[in-house]
Parts: sequence; C-alpha cells; structure tokens
Amino acid sequence: MPPYNLFGVDDPGYENAKVVVLPVPYDSATTYKPGARDGPHAIIDASRSIELYSEELENDATGIGIHTLEELSPDLNSPEDMAKSVEKEVSLILEDSKVPLLLGGDHSIAIGSIRAIGKRHKDFTVLQFDAHTDNYDTLMGSKYCHACVMARAREVTGSCYSVGVRSVDERSANKIDRDILYRKDMHRMATKEIVDNILKHCKKNVYLTVDLDVLDPSEMPSTGTPEPDGLRFYELTQILKGVLAKRNLIGADFTELSPIAGMVAPNFLAAKLIYLTLGYAFLK
Repeated sequence: MPPYNLFGVDDPGYENAKVVVLPVPYDSATTYKPGARDGPHAIIDASRSIELYSEELENDATGIGIHTLEELSPDLNSPEDMAKSVEKEVSLILEDSKVPLLLGGDHSIAIGSIRAIGKRHKDFTVLQFDAHTDNYDTLMGSKYCHACVMARAREVTGSCYSVGVRSVDERSANKIDRDILYRKDMHRMATKEIVDNILKHCKKNVYLTVDLDVLDPSEMPSTGTPEPDGLRFYELTQILKGVLAKRNLIGADFTELSPIAGMVAPNFLAAKLIYLTLGYAFLK
C-alpha cells in the first residue's frame, strides 16, 4: 500500500514541502452529530487510492511538495484550549514559510488556524464555503463551538465572505448580509458571475475554510449538520478554480467530514476536492 499520508505520496520531507498537512481529529465543539474526529483518517485513507494524475489539471498536483504531519492530539479541556493548540501548531508551519492545510475535525479547528494566519498576514480574506454562517458570538455556552467560527474570524480580519449559505440566524442575516452569497441567489447566476462576485469581496491573499456541508447531502451525506439544496461537486470545483486562478492561497482547512460506516464515496469526494483545490492554487 502507498505510504500513510495525504495522497500516499513519496514524502519530500518537511523542509522541501510547499504544503504541510495537519490532521486534527477533534469534534468536541459540535452542536448536533459527532463523528468528525474520524474525518482526517477517512480523508487520508481514501486519498491513497485516487489517481495522482488529473485529466483536468493535465498534471500531478502532488508535485508541488506535500508533507503530512502526525495527527494533532485533541485538547479535551475545552474548545478554547483546543483553538490555542491549533494556533500554536499552525504558527510553527507559517514560521517555516509553508502553506498550512488542516484536515478536520469539526469546523472549530479553523479558529486557531485563522488566528495564526492573522498574526503573519495583515491583509487577507477568510473565504468560507458553508451551508451555515457560523456567526454566533456564543452558542451552548462557548465562543469556540463550530457555529462560532466566523464570529471569531471577524475579530481577526474585517474581510470575510461566506458562500453557499442556506441556513442563517436572524442576527447574522441582519448584520452581515453584505458578506454572504446565499445559495438561493447562486441558482440564478452562471459560474463566471459567481466567481466575479467572490473576487470582488476577496483581497489578494485568501484563507480558505471549507465546511463540507456546503455540498448537497445527496453527494455529501457524511456531515454532522446537513442542509438540503447544496452545491454540487463540479459546481464547487469550478468556483474554486476561478477564484484561485486570481488569488493567492495562504492556508486552508477542510472540515466536518463525519464518515458513515460502509459508505466511502463521500471520503473520496473530500480527498479529490482537496487534491483539485491544491492544483488550482499552485499549478497556475
């Protein structure tokens, strides 16, 4: 079998890698169904069985240099302590001029990553693909649950944009409406129009945070809080392709894969989505 790392590649070594993968098997900040702690392993396991040459990219995206770290041990004291742990690890990756790629785990792992990015980059956009706004200031007694990610992101940068949203609390709908591209509006837009809309809201440097429930449950049922009427895989990849052709990816996380026993297709979808995203970003 291929090596146990993302895409099962011959490891170039940490020093020679452009992208450093940090698996974070943590789901103690969920509000409904747990299971995302198994997401990183499921993604890595599936990724080892996909073809590394892409007919779309006409290249092997793994040639950019990808190194996979060992899983980050969960800090079960509190979601806040876990955010600090993630921030520390991502800061070390950034200090070495690498691009951090986090595999979740629930979406709360993005908080620490975004904070680390904010200490190194002063002018960037957090671009969120998600079924939900995740903009609660506090939920279930915590400011660090997975539904509070973008509220914490807005404390780091004033440039945040959410795409694919189809579940929003009333406060967020009134307060950050200009920072949301709703799914209902995307139905009337061509892909180029969607890409142009996103680019208008994004600075040159982009941190990408993808909650896999942005996808339709028919293609991505393996999430803790699925919502109907999501994006399709091809639709999402073509949007990312258009955006990343014009913007600089400085970090990313893919979260909320909650594997279903005996159903591996969603795991492969997540792995292929990550593969193509790296290709769009770094094989320009």
